[in-house]
Amino acid sequence: MKKLITAAVASVLALSLAGCSTTTATSTNDHLAKIQSAKKLIIGLEGDWQPFSYHDSSDKLVGYDVEVGQNVAKKLGVEADIVEADWSGLFAGLSAGTYDVVINGVDVTEEREKTFSFSDPYAYDHTVLVTRADNTDIKTFEDLKGKKTGNSIGSSYMELGEQYGATVSGVETLSETMELVKNGTVDATINAQTSVQDYLKTTGETNLKIVDISEDATSYAIPMIKNDDNKTLVEAVNKALQELREDGTLAQLSQKYFGADLTNK
Repeated sequence: MKKLITAAVASVLALSLAGCSTTTATSTNDHLAKIQSAKKLIIGLEGDWQPFSYHDSSDKLVGYDVEVGQNVAKKLGVEADIVEADWSGLFAGLSAGTYDVVINGVDVTEEREKTFSFSDPYAYDHTVLVTRADNTDIKTFEDLKGKKTGNSIGSSYMELGEQYGATVSGVETLSETMELVKNGTVDATINAQTSVQDYLKTTGETNLKIVDISEDATSYAIPMIKNDDNKTLVEAVNKALQELREDGTLAQLSQKYFGADLTNK
């Protein structure tokens, strides 16, 4: 009888331990739990796309996306660990687990949604077409057919140029694309209205002009790897953004870096 009782207790204990093991594994695989355990949110961004992320006169990394990331991390109860990289490597780094999230003015596209889960939008923008000031051939996006454009490699702006029939040269930064337009290597470039206006304002450049603006607004959101382990992270990031919207932080940051509240469509 004693042996039977002992065996029964052992069986219950084994089941109990198995249950604990399963719970622990689930917790360990949860991305948000890992982030909170490490006490840091690793954020990938360019660091060279003013006013989203750039280095000021004292070489401090600043920008709208920088501060959005820092505030989201704070809401999650962790520190923001910001890693700078070229645009062309950000999604690869996200997929490889180098970053927990990418906060870099990423617009939501159907193609990207196949691979990544996106947060709710945290800003809205428009797309503009830029040419040399003396260019008279290009007045709209439709005029790009047969022309040459320069844009960040793998960006939606690069894809847009190709859709309009342009031959696109891939570069890494906004300033590089502007130089290509100015020296006549390409006929035009496509980029965010906010970044182009900031570039023209801060540089005082008069040899470039905006010739067309998209009617539809672009939604900027935070991409994360699409899997079950990230469901709680997506929920937590959305909750953080909602709180930052409600307490006025997002609007304040938008005014600070864009000169306008771009947090509502």
